[in-house]
Amino acid sequence: SCIAFSGKAVVSTQSTGSGELELGYISIVKKIKNTATYFAEELYKSMKGLGTDDDQLIRIIVWRSEIDLVEIKGAFQSLYGKSLREYIKEDTSGDFKNLLLTIVK
Repeated sequence: SCIAFSGKAVVSTQSTGSGELELGYISIVKKIKNTATYFAEELYKSMKGLGTDDDQLIRIIVWRSEIDLVEIKGAFQSLYGKSLREYIKEDTSGDFKNLLLTIVK
């Protein structure tokens, strides 16, 4: 299989034999093509299911807060039908929740 970017194959993953390597390539291309969607998906993954990946959640929110968090919030809403704030309210608690909600506004 190939990973395409703007109609051109970026890399062929047939010869690698590694599913993890292929996922890595796909993540890179997704991030390049649409950064806001990529980070919205990563935020969702950090909160879905039982437990929260607090490190991933805070890393993305703090890192992207002054860059493109507004776009990420919009992509999150479009992808999951709920705001990032709503997910944070439901999935976190205490001072951690208050800190995240202050940053996300």
